[in-house]
Amino acid sequence: MDQRPVRDRTGGGVRALARRLLGRVEGDSPTPRRSNPDAVVDCAVYVNGRREPGQRHYADAYARARHVRDAFVWLGLHDPGPAVLAAVGRTFGLDELTVEQALADGHRPTVQRHGPVTLLVLRTAGYVEHEELTDTSEVIDTGDVMVLIGDRFAITVRHGAAGALRSVRADIERRPTLLAAGPWAVAYAVCNRMVDSYLEVAGHVERDLERVEEAVFARDRRADIQHIYQLKREVVEFKRAVLPLQAPMRTLLDPDGPPRTLHRWFVDVDGRLSRAVDRVAAYDDLLTSIVQSRLAQLAVEQNNDMRKIAAWAAIAATQTGIAGIYGMNFDNLPGLAWRYGYAFALTLMAATALVLHRLFRRSGWL
Repeated sequence: MDQRPVRDRTGGGVRALARRLLGRVEGDSPTPRRSNPDAVVDCAVYVNGRREPGQRHYADAYARARHVRDAFVWLGLHDPGPAVLAAVGRTFGLDELTVEQALADGHRPTVQRHGPVTLLVLRTAGYVEHEELTDTSEVIDTGDVMVLIGDRFAITVRHGAAGALRSVRADIERRPTLLAAGPWAVAYAVCNRMVDSYLEVAGHVERDLERVEEAVFARDRRADIQHIYQLKREVVEFKRAVLPLQAPMRTLLDPDGPPRTLHRWFVDVDGRLSRAVDRVAAYDDLLTSIVQSRLAQLAVEQNNDMRKIAAWAAIAATQTGIAGIYGMNFDNLPGLAWRYGYAFALTLMAATALVLHRLFRRSGWL
């Protein structure tokens, strides 16, 4: 009979469990879980358009997305520092130029391809509420959003206070069919929200324009030219954010761009962007006309003031002339010894002034 001992197939698991319990008793702590930097607004893994539960470090999330079919990670950053963005770049395989571009703000809207990564830059715009327009009022707050699209990731980098993307993420998470298209669905969602914000800001600016127009053409003409110039500057800044996006949006409609399943969605965004561009261009032209009208009004007002000054100067000149003649130290001046000469001179001066005043009033100079 074989006397060899029977191998315990569960001994390894029991010993491992014992070691974990022993480690807890002796005070050993488990491996600390990595946390995302403060610049990370949100990070999630999406599989077939649905978000996986839990919060992960962006490196762990990217590792998870690379090993799961039909999965990608969406990392949202807000004003990241150089160290954070450099670490993100190393994790996701971004080149140095892409990291530098994502770190700086103030870029014009554009679409650039850096190898397997596509960089999409959009300008953000937000309306700043104000009770009345002054020569220092901030009407439109602008910033920028950069979307980095890779095979298994979408990274959004936002600079400035305007254009928060929490609501964008929440909205598209309620549309798993659309989100299942992959990282380019994130690019569509961001573009869609930016264009919506342009139209919303345009509506607010239109009301400001109506108030300025009413003030310029009112009877009392309360509009200050400095207020109009300030609104003009704000609209020009808004125009620089909206108009340059047309060319990048056309690029996204190329066959080599986003997946064909998202083509019609980008076409819809492009159509609404065209409406926003038309409205902003019309506002700029209208403000130019308002400025020219106000300048013409100021020229007319200055001309009226000069005519009034000239009329009063003419009236004063007649009094000065009469007084100057009768104030001369001549022995043979007519009426010098006349008893009523002083009263006659005053009456002549008053009559002359009254006649000239009536004539200037009748001609519209006074």
